[in-house]
Amino acid sequence: MSIIRWTPTRELMNWPQGLFGMQREINRLFEDVFQGGMQAEENAGVNFWTPAVDIAEQENEYTVKMDLPGVKKEDVKITLESNILTIRGEKKQEKESREGNYHRAERSYGCFQRSFTLPTTVKSDRIDALYKDGILTVTLPKDEEAKPRQIDVKVK
Repeated sequence: MSIIRWTPTRELMNWPQGLFGMQREINRLFEDVFQGGMQAEENAGVNFWTPAVDIAEQENEYTVKMDLPGVKKEDVKITLESNILTIRGEKKQEKESREGNYHRAERSYGCFQRSFTLPTTVKSDRIDALYKDGILTVTLPKDEEAKPRQIDVKVK
């Protein structure tokens, strides 16, 4: 009896080709989602994209920063309902003459919506939003009781 080295790729060669096609489609789907290019079906006529978001916590507040290059301030709507912060809007496609042949078009257009559940310790009446240089910054101040405080230890 001889010992044969096991090579998993040799066994994969015997699998049906349809399986590799399915793997390619799954990979394409994940690439579309994580690169912000998720689009609805062609016949729906609506494109969706997902802008990148950073959420940070400081001592006195939470900060949400969202990249919205090319989006006008008027096309962004921020709502707060039942401790859910929702940022929605639309990046409209530029009306330009398409003279010449495009070799690559990667910019995304269409509607977007992101929702975040906020802690109950956020002062909802003091939320502030600033839009500058294509970056939306939403500041969510913490309630006094949520802020960390130091307690002095007494020695007797």
